[in-house]
Amino acid sequence: MTARFDVVAFDADDTLWHSEDSFHATERWFVEAVAPFAPAGVDLSAALRATEQAHLPISGYGVKAFTLSMVTAAVAATNAALPAAVLGQLVERGLAMLTETVRLLPDVPQVLEDVGRDYRVVLVTKGDLVHQTRKVRTSGLEHHFEVIEVVLEKDVETYARIIGHLGVDPARFCMVGNSVRSDVLPVLELGGHAVHVPYPYLWEHEHVDHDEELDELTALAELPARLRA
Repeated sequence: MTARFDVVAFDADDTLWHSEDSFHATERWFVEAVAPFAPAGVDLSAALRATEQAHLPISGYGVKAFTLSMVTAAVAATNAALPAAVLGQLVERGLAMLTETVRLLPDVPQVLEDVGRDYRVVLVTKGDLVHQTRKVRTSGLEHHFEVIEVVLEKDVETYARIIGHLGVDPARFCMVGNSVRSDVLPVLELGGHAVHVPYPYLWEHEHVDHDEELDELTALAELPARLRA
């Protein structure tokens, strides 16, 4: 039987390894660390998320951008009354996130090995180039991918460029990821296929309203069988 796709592309964060849970834990820590110095009634989580959104056009995605947002939001929410020691702790927390060990999701190496027998396998991830490259290299998964793309944004233009570079028809391209906004809708708009594998946490920025009927899995381990079905 002829395979339906030539290329299967994978998202990285929260598709191959854990990521968003670390951001959630750090946000909870941020609130606890800054609250004693902020006026009563200030929603620190909301302030941090709003700051992240405002910074996106300037600093993009990733831990470095998140750390900058924590510092900015903390200074603003406390009217610059935050002690220098706590500011230092915010920076240290960001550095710890940048160097934490990659934690693979279940069955990832086996799935990549299986899919790679029948398809060209590529990685498409967005975020900070240095941090994402470090995670790929230390994950032990780098050898599975024919191409690794670290991009600023996952939109129609970016996927069109990648698909063109790969030399495949969009209909022969399948994207696998946890974000409907970033991994599914742009690919469908181009005429490609996408498989949604939800992760327990989703960054607020990635939430999107849509009417698409999703090809959805409960776990990545189901992917090889779905591709061959």
